[in-house]
Amino acid sequence: MAAAGMLMAAGLAQAQGSSQAPIKIGVIADMSSVYQGNSGPGAVVAVKLAVEDMGGKVLGRPIEVISADHQTKPDIAAAIARRWFDVEGVHAIADVVSSGTSLAVSAVAREKKRVFLASNAASSAFNMEQCSPYTVQWRSDTYAQAKATARKFLESGATKWFTIAADYNFGHALEREIGEMVVAAGGRMVGGVRHPVGASDFSSYILQAQQSGAQVVALANAGADMVNSLKAASEFGLLGSSKQKMTSMLVFITDVHALGLKTMQGLVVQSDWEWNLDEKSRAWAQRYFKQMGSMPTMTHASDYSAVLQYLKAMEKAGSDKAEDVLAAMRGMKIEDMYARNAKLREDNLLIHDTYLMEVKKPEESKEPWDYYKVVDTIPGDKSFRPLTESKCPLVAKSN
Repeated sequence: MAAAGMLMAAGLAQAQGSSQAPIKIGVIADMSSVYQGNSGPGAVVAVKLAVEDMGGKVLGRPIEVISADHQTKPDIAAAIARRWFDVEGVHAIADVVSSGTSLAVSAVAREKKRVFLASNAASSAFNMEQCSPYTVQWRSDTYAQAKATARKFLESGATKWFTIAADYNFGHALEREIGEMVVAAGGRMVGGVRHPVGASDFSSYILQAQQSGAQVVALANAGADMVNSLKAASEFGLLGSSKQKMTSMLVFITDVHALGLKTMQGLVVQSDWEWNLDEKSRAWAQRYFKQMGSMPTMTHASDYSAVLQYLKAMEKAGSDKAEDVLAAMRGMKIEDMYARNAKLREDNLLIHDTYLMEVKKPEESKEPWDYYKVVDTIPGDKSFRPLTESKCPLVAKSN
C-alpha cells in the first residue's frame, strides 16, 4: 500500500509538472544569408512581442521562444524541426523564410502532427497540392502577389511581359502565376530568365530583359537577389525607363531603405502591410524599432500576427493539442495590426486585405522610413485564389 501510495504521489507530481511545462515556440530563420533582412533576428523580436502581448503565459503556462538559423538549407531546417518536436517539446514553429526550407519543415510538422506557422513563405504550393492540415500559411501567396501586380499594369495597356525569376519553388510559382494572369487578360509573355539564389551578377539578365521588347519587366525574386537585380537595372537604365516599366512582386521596406528613394522611386509593389498604415501599425512598429533600430518588414508583422493568433486560439481551445488549436483558429474572427478583415480558410490560407503600393519620390517622404504610398486596398476575397479553383486535398475532403 505504501509503495502504491508513493507511485500515485509520483504520478501526480509528474502530471502537475507537465501541466506547468512551458509552451514552446520555435523560430527557424535565415540569420546569415540572402533573406536575413526580412527574417533573421527581427523574426525573433516580432514573435517575442506577440508573447509579450499575451502576458507571457497561455493556459496558465509560461511561453518560451527559441530560435535557430537554417542557412537557407532545407535539410538543416528539417533537422532542426525534427529535433525540436522530438526532443525539445516545441509546440509550433514560425517564420522559416524561403519556400524550399518551409516545405521541408511542413513535411516534418505533418509527420509529427505539430503546428507550422508558415508566416514567411509565399509559394502557393502551401495552399494547393502540398497543403497540410498542420501548416498554416499566413502571408499572401504568389497568386495574390501576381494578381495585384498584373492588374495594375494590364489596366494601363502594358501587355508584353518579361520575368526574371529565382530558380527555386518560390520563383517558379511566381513566374508561372504572373504568366497565367497576363495571358488570361490577353497579354503575352515575350520571355524570361532564371537565376540561382545568391547570384552575384545580374547584368546579363537585365540586358536580356531590355532587348526583349517587353513593356513590363517583372522580378520574381526576393531579398538580396531582388536588391541586386534593381541595382543592375538602375545601372543599365532599365529602372526608371520611359519605354519599359519595372515591377518587383516581393519588395520589403528594408530593401527600399538599402537602395534609397532616388533609385526606387515609382516602383509599384504588392504588400500585405506597411508600418505607416495607421496608428495601430505605427504603435507596433515603434516597439519593434526600439529593439532592432530599423522598421519591421511585412514578414516580421506576419510573424507577430501568426504567433499571437495561434496563442489566442490555444487559450480559446483550452488545449495545446495541434488539432484543437487549429480548429479554434479557423473558427475565430482574426483582426490585429497586420491581419485586417481576416479569416483562416479550410485550405489553411489566411485571407486578408492586401495593398498595392508605390515607392515615394524623395521629396514626398516626410520622415525616416516613410517610403510608401498606398495606391489601392484589395479586399481578401479579391486578392486570393477562389476556393473553387483550389487543388488542396483539405478542401476536396470538406466539400
